[in-house]
Amino acid sequence: MAEAPAIVLVRPQLGENIGKAARAMLNFGLTEMRLVAPRDGWPNPSAGPAAAGADRVLAEAQVFDTVGEAVADCSHIYATTVRKRGVTKPVVTPEEAAREIDTAQGKSALLFGPERSGLDIQDVGFARAIITVPINPEFGSLNLAQAVILCAYEWSKTRELSQPTQEEILPPAPQEELDGLIGHLEAMLEPKGYFMPAIRDEVTRTTLRNVLTKPGWNHLEIRTLRGVLSTLARARRD
Repeated sequence: MAEAPAIVLVRPQLGENIGKAARAMLNFGLTEMRLVAPRDGWPNPSAGPAAAGADRVLAEAQVFDTVGEAVADCSHIYATTVRKRGVTKPVVTPEEAAREIDTAQGKSALLFGPERSGLDIQDVGFARAIITVPINPEFGSLNLAQAVILCAYEWSKTRELSQPTQEEILPPAPQEELDGLIGHLEAMLEPKGYFMPAIRDEVTRTTLRNVLTKPGWNHLEIRTLRGVLSTLARARRD
């Protein structure tokens, strides 16, 4: 399995954007961030809050003076940019780049340019291919974190990443507990004449049971509903 690519932010301007890029990386299993001449130096106090917990990425970020130094150990370099005049290089989508990285031998890197201007032609010169995202020609503005997350997501699709942790789903409660809820509600409804006329009693009770059975309440939900009914009954007595 190929090594995960490094994310190289070239002359990033705002600490907040570095933090947001780190968050985007960790969302999809990427942890190696390389910074080339960040405008405001490093570390940057604005990056941490924007990273929203991706502190590991920031703590391990490496800083370089030049793009050449940042990618010196990389065999496969991709520049994320619109296609530039005078640059003759293969152009791929993030998905195509991810597939190539997944089967490549040697280290890969993805270059992202400064927020204001993007990569310049000298930066792109280090790349063997250009990554360009099909985008609305009438509004082609992507911020740094958006560009990172597009590439990171496509790379993650080549890996078996687990789904985000979900709250434990409890099984439906036993029938005994459901019957207790139904009986509790019926006992409150009977004095109010809900099941009258008597000729409709059985049908009404069956319909009520069907309504309460359909959701598949778990035991915590049934306990909550029983508490609601008990509170209503107590309020009535008071």
